Amino acid sequence: MITLGYALSSEEHKPNDLIAHAQMAERVGFKFLLISDHFHPWVPRQGNSPFVWSVLGGIAQVTQRVSVGTGVTAPIMRIHPAIIAQAAATVADMMPGRFFLGLGTGEYLNEHILGEAWPRIEVRQEMLAEAVQVIRELWKGEEYSHHGTYYTVRDARIYTLPEKLPPIFVAASGTESAELAAEISDGLISTTPKDELVEAFENAGGSGKPRYGMVKVCWAMTREEAKETVKHWWPTSAVSGVLHSDLPTPKHFQDVVDAMGEPIIPEDTILGPNPTPYLKAIQTYRENGFDHIYLHQIGPDQEGFLKFFKNELLPLLEKEELVKEKI
Repeated sequence: MITLGYALSSEEHKPNDLIAHAQMAERVGFKFLLISDHFHPWVPRQGNSPFVWSVLGGIAQVTQRVSVGTGVTAPIMRIHPAIIAQAAATVADMMPGRFFLGLGTGEYLNEHILGEAWPRIEVRQEMLAEAVQVIRELWKGEEYSHHGTYYTVRDARIYTLPEKLPPIFVAASGTESAELAAEISDGLISTTPKDELVEAFENAGGSGKPRYGMVKVCWAMTREEAKETVKHWWPTSAVSGVLHSDLPTPKHFQDVVDAMGEPIIPEDTILGPNPTPYLKAIQTYRENGFDHIYLHQIGPDQEGFLKFFKNELLPLLEKEELVKEKI
């Protein structure tokens, strides 16, 4: 059995809409939500990027059962890990037993805004490991000081803590980062179905820990309409590697998209109204070792997708016994 989740795209939607989508997603049967944590959208036309911790407070008030996590927060430059520790503890107290903290090394797009130099990926991984250490120590609820390689904390204590501390999951796109996730976190988050990531994660000590994978989808009345929606709202799907992590502004991403010409839609993006490709994509992630799978509906029609999930996709998943009945 797998657990199904729904992605809240902060880059595409206003804060009150994200809160409403979270409530609808819980109502139709999703078990968990991941919300992106950005300072900027990927391209200007997406048009949004609200402060995630404010939105999470709203989500806490309109949901009762669904688990919610950041997908993902970078605690290395833009926000000091001590502040992330406090923010996450507060949200976890607002939704007892339902919050998880997703962390990663981030992108220059969001992390350069305070003027600091952008470190190499190896340094960012070291910073992430130290940040996780700071967060976990502060979650003990005792006065804490830290003088590390990258961070200093002086006489800090978090007073508002949940009865149950949230798990920390770490995002990975390559085998080295998957190994780091196994060492420092309680679970893996990935945006690709690569089975080698799961294998590296498990071999490095992650066996038995949750493994989250994302499927990009675009439900629409026709496949052609879905293709046009992806090209308009998420034209950066084919931008990867160093470009993805090192470009500084939405305009730079737009320049790359324009230079590419016709936007390229990755083959694993699921398009249109037929539930069968959605089912096959979920099965692929499951076969590759992911036990939590979340769907990112691209574009403005979130309500249409959620109705499709409830009325067409969910019954098919139940029939194939991929999820429990009435998830």
